[in-house]
Amino acid sequence: MRDTLFISHATPEDNEFAIWIGSRLEMLGYKVWIDKDKLLGGETFWRTIDGVIRNEAIKVLLIYSNNICVSPGILKDGIDKEFLLAETIAKSENLSDFIIPLNIDNDAPYDSFIGSNRLNQIPFYGNWAEGLKQLLKKMIKDDVPKLKDIQESTFSEWYENEYISNCSIISKKELYYSSWWQIAEMPPRFYMFRFTNAEQAKAVRNANTLIPISILSNTLSAFDENISFSVTRDGKEIEVLPEATYSFPLIDILNGFISESFPQHKDAENHFKWLLGCVITNLFRNKGLWKQVMSNKKFVYYLPNYNDLKPVSFKYPYSSPNKKDKRKSIVGKFEDIGKWHYAVSCQTSLSPIVGFSLKSHLVFTSDGFKLLQDEKKVHGYRRKKGRRFFNDEWRDMQLAFIQRLKDNENEIKIIVSKEGDYLKMNNWPKMFWSEVGYRDPNSPMGVEKIENFFDEPLNEKNDD
Repeated sequence: MRDTLFISHATPEDNEFAIWIGSRLEMLGYKVWIDKDKLLGGETFWRTIDGVIRNEAIKVLLIYSNNICVSPGILKDGIDKEFLLAETIAKSENLSDFIIPLNIDNDAPYDSFIGSNRLNQIPFYGNWAEGLKQLLKKMIKDDVPKLKDIQESTFSEWYENEYISNCSIISKKELYYSSWWQIAEMPPRFYMFRFTNAEQAKAVRNANTLIPISILSNTLSAFDENISFSVTRDGKEIEVLPEATYSFPLIDILNGFISESFPQHKDAENHFKWLLGCVITNLFRNKGLWKQVMSNKKFVYYLPNYNDLKPVSFKYPYSSPNKKDKRKSIVGKFEDIGKWHYAVSCQTSLSPIVGFSLKSHLVFTSDGFKLLQDEKKVHGYRRKKGRRFFNDEWRDMQLAFIQRLKDNENEIKIIVSKEGDYLKMNNWPKMFWSEVGYRDPNSPMGVEKIENFFDEPLNEKNDD
């Protein structure tokens, strides 16, 4: 009796999806066969595979991506053997839709190899869960039998016990990096200037372009008490004075204060966070970073591909002075499409640290500068490029991104007043020492774990 779903996939590039789809199908009650020896890097026994496809398989699920071909039109050897055998069995036994491609690669051509254009594909590249729904409808329509409605997944158990068995907790002193980037020094007070209307506030802000000043409605915020109120209008210089000026020690912002009128503590806190967002935006701009608005309206900042751009060199904290520098690229070539760029977005934080929470992204350009506009394709590129990065690569790109912001004095700071006061960032994100560690299997981290978040946007309404 044919009752088995045979999964054919490229190794190791598509292991992640093969493991995911195999375990989900088995937990839903289907009998699944996947070459576990391939996942572990062992020898493939063709006789076993031949027997499963020839006698047991009711469907051959071909994980369809650019990884299945060694060159255009030429399948990898193992996949080629499985496909040709499955095609032969389907014809000889008149099995309808015996081979079902599961397309996880949006830019994989429908005619990657001879015969592929005749097969109906199920799209998984936009959303794995949606693809699974379509696949399950097909299984029901074609009367693919289940062992029982709900069962323990032996495949999942094998995955836990064998595939990631080396990922156990061990006794080991280890340094961990967070995504919290703390402010090291800043002026002890900040100031708010409330004007009659937003137009006046904007005119004054535009007259003080040398220092970071944030604008929120009709109120400016700055670390400089002595900003200029002189603006040019119709060729004449006039003075636009605020209706009110407020000054706050930072300790009051962090600990809270009581006020019956504007600004209350929440008002002052919001304006202070807005100002910090303006400061970090100015720092990024001064260091040559460009920004992009993502689909969730959040700004991300990336480094264009300037002609002299080289990998960022740095030493890890606490490393030996004699240890060779780490070199990490945050821009690189992506196939024949253009360039990929590591990018970050920042969320202002006042607790548990005063600073910023960093989020990692990937953006793509056609020439190192011009962003690709086809969001559907870009989403596919992010998944394809991102799944090739391991956890330590995401960490190192974040560290390299921060290290490139250093000045000639090996510091990260920006002037915030005409008198030369500055805000200084720590050279490293917040770090923690642990007395335990784990054996990292170097499994890829899916880019969706990096990309998908919907925090409160930073400076959405701020022209800066």
